[in-house]
Amino acid sequence: MATKHNYTKDDIRKMVKEEDVKFLRLMFTDLFGTIKNVEIPIGQLDKLLDNKLMFDGSSIEGFVRIEESDMYLYPDLSTWMIFPWSTDRGKIARVICEVYTPDGNPFEADPRNNLIRVLGDMKKAGFTAFNIGPEPEFFLFKMGENGEPTLHLNDKGSYFDMAPMDLGENCRREIVLTLEEMGFDVEAAHHEVAPGQHEIDFKYADALAAADNIQTFKLVVKTVARKYGLYATFMPKPLSGINGSGMHINMSLFNDTGNTFYDKDGKLELSQEAYYFLGGLLKHARSFTAVCNPIVNSYKRLVPGYEAPVYVAWSGSNRSPLIRIPSARGNSTRLELRSVDPAANPYLAIATVLEAGLDGLRNKIEPEHSVDRNIYRMNSDELAESHIQNLPDTLHNALKDLSADETMKKALGSRLYHSFIEAKNLEYDSYRTQVSGWERDQYLEKY
Repeated sequence: MATKHNYTKDDIRKMVKEEDVKFLRLMFTDLFGTIKNVEIPIGQLDKLLDNKLMFDGSSIEGFVRIEESDMYLYPDLSTWMIFPWSTDRGKIARVICEVYTPDGNPFEADPRNNLIRVLGDMKKAGFTAFNIGPEPEFFLFKMGENGEPTLHLNDKGSYFDMAPMDLGENCRREIVLTLEEMGFDVEAAHHEVAPGQHEIDFKYADALAAADNIQTFKLVVKTVARKYGLYATFMPKPLSGINGSGMHINMSLFNDTGNTFYDKDGKLELSQEAYYFLGGLLKHARSFTAVCNPIVNSYKRLVPGYEAPVYVAWSGSNRSPLIRIPSARGNSTRLELRSVDPAANPYLAIATVLEAGLDGLRNKIEPEHSVDRNIYRMNSDELAESHIQNLPDTLHNALKDLSADETMKKALGSRLYHSFIEAKNLEYDSYRTQVSGWERDQYLEKY
């Protein structure tokens, strides 16, 4: 995780002077998880620190209509960070902001504010922290002469390969070093299964900081890759016939006494709370898939044969189900949700997953029995006997499940939910009206 600091306004002013910071990037996230930033000269610092910096919210996807466009950016000073790279005119710092309305209230369609709201509900239920350990994967493609991404991978390596097969090693190493300079505690970095695919894992953090870290991580990966003439993409399935990129989410729920998922006397050393939380995840899995796998391309990854989960089930031993229980216990006891991909807006994805688990706790939802065999080898009758459902196979079907789930609507809040459904239905309609090369290859001469 990136180190979190309780900076004061005076701390910020002192660092700006000592580090010769000339520009500030005020970062926030739109409906689709795209990082947005307003860059201001350092002369505007006091205005920012006094919560008086305004921007046009109508220009941001999923925010507001033109007639209600004035919004304010309130900086979360704990996210202050000076970028390791700089320009000839001085250093650049960033701070992550929350969006507020002119009357001083948190803007409900800001995904970060929405996660803060859900975390508030969690605390009212008696819990102190929801810890998240993400495992984001990405591809590195070579860039063309004009700086555009090509479809040429940077190497032909595979899982854990070393140089010279892994030509992205130097790029990956600099990404790690840059992240560490920025306060991340990187736990592992390696080549993934597919050619050109990489994974960098960093230490868990509380849910809000973890979502912030994912966004910062994406920015660093893309920035460093360009230095090496490479284009980093978090698109879930950029190429056919090879594995796609996931972002497994490891999660644990804490209260004043520690990790509520751990019970040394429980079955598999899991507490009853862990089983209820798991039950909630399984119950709402088909519904939160639209948020955790939010683009048309996400469903090209969620197919059998490429290690991505397809079935709503759990296990303490094998990796084919949706949810796995890693072997670590004590305060490291956790559930691993394996469906999420890196196209997801992390603030929305974490909010839906947390709300699903809290619903399981509130209603004492018991999970189905674990499935400790390879689900991919089970036939349809065996799947039915074990009450195993498929995940949605298209964005369209995932949106239908989301629309029918009141708990997931609550997780998003009314405004975000309606904006998300409207935007994603338009996306799917645009996709389904296109004629692909595959269709022409298959049908043009045949019919």
